Amino acid sequence: MAEKALNSYETIFIIDPTLGEEQVKAVQDKFTNLIAGNGSVESIDEWGKRRLAYEINDKNEGVYVLVDFKADADFPKELDRQYRITDGILRTIIIRKEIK
Repeated sequence: MAEKALNSYETIFIIDPTLGEEQVKAVQDKFTNLIAGNGSVESIDEWGKRRLAYEINDKNEGVYVLVDFKADADFPKELDRQYRITDGILRTIIIRKEIK
């Protein structure tokens, strides 16, 4: 059986900064481990606490994390589901990167 080709993606998730340092790290680790377990992590770029463009849930700051990864086409749907059911996630986006 041939191995499925992996697609390149990037995701940014914004974590609620009021959680506290340990909980922010735990949420970040949860998602980086989930991605690593279902594909391969190319890079993790921690942007840290930044001001949001607009208020989300009465918050005007968030902890930004950018992850570049490769995974099969089914995984982003599961990643999005996990984002939605996790407390402490303010916003997310998953983008499929075009191969040049």
